[in-house]
Amino acid sequence: MTDSPAPLHVTRRGAVLEVVLDRPKANAIDGATSRRMGDLFAEFRDDPELRVAVVTGAGERFFSAGWDLKGAAEGEPPDTDYGVGGFGGLQELPGLNKPVIAAVNGMAVGGGLEIAISCDLILAADHARFALPEINVGVLADAASIKLHRRIPFHVAMDLLLTGRWMEAEEAARWGLVNEVVPAGSLMGRARELADLLAAGPPLVFAAIKETIRMTERLTVADAFGLMHGKGIPAVNTLYASEDLLEGTRAFAEKRAPVWRGR
Repeated sequence: MTDSPAPLHVTRRGAVLEVVLDRPKANAIDGATSRRMGDLFAEFRDDPELRVAVVTGAGERFFSAGWDLKGAAEGEPPDTDYGVGGFGGLQELPGLNKPVIAAVNGMAVGGGLEIAISCDLILAADHARFALPEINVGVLADAASIKLHRRIPFHVAMDLLLTGRWMEAEEAARWGLVNEVVPAGSLMGRARELADLLAAGPPLVFAAIKETIRMTERLTVADAFGLMHGKGIPAVNTLYASEDLLEGTRAFAEKRAPVWRGR
C-alpha cells in the first residue's frame, strides 16, 4: 500500500499510514470517495504491520468541506451508500483499535469536522477553522449531533450545531476540540513525530484502551468494571494473555526499552 489514484494519496511510512484527501477545490467527499476511504481504513485496521494512521487534506485551504453539495445538487442523496466506515470511512468503522491522527490543514467544515472528531488525536494548523453549516442548507449534521457534545462542553457543541458559526483554531484548542495548534508549515512534521511515537508504543494496549472506551462510554462506572472483570472486553483479554505483557514487565525489571510485537 504505497499510493492510490486521486482523490486519495496514500503513503505507507514504516508502521504509519498517511492518507491525503485531494479533491479540489474543497476536498469535499462524494459517495465513491467515501466508500474508497472506508475500504482503505478497513485495510489499515486489518494489516498487522500498520499501527497508526494520519489523515489530512491536500493544500492549505481545506481539510475537508464535508459532503459534496455539488454532487448532491446533481442528484446524489444524503442517504447514499457511504461504505463500510460510514461517511469519510471512519465514522462507523467497526473494530478500529489503532490510533488515528487528524492533521487539520485548513477549514474542517460539516462532514470534514465530523471526520476530524472521529480521530483519536487532532492537530490543527494555526489558520484552521471549524464549522457545522448544515443548518444553513436544511441538513442534519448527524455525526456531529451524536458525537460533538461528548467531545466538548454541551453548550459549545449546541452553539456550533444551531448557529453554524466559525470557530478559530485557538478557540478549538481552548474547548479541547483539538490537542495542539501548530504553525501551518510544521503541521505534518508534528503529525509524523506524534505518529512515530505511537507506532513505537504497545499496540495491544492501544487496542485495549480504544475498545474499553468504546464499549463502556454509555455504562455506569460499576457496570463498566463489571464488564471488564467479567472478561467482556476482547481486546483487554488479548492484552492480558499476550507475550507483550510479559515483555513489558521483563523490560521494566531489566531496565531496558521493551520490544513490542503486538502478540
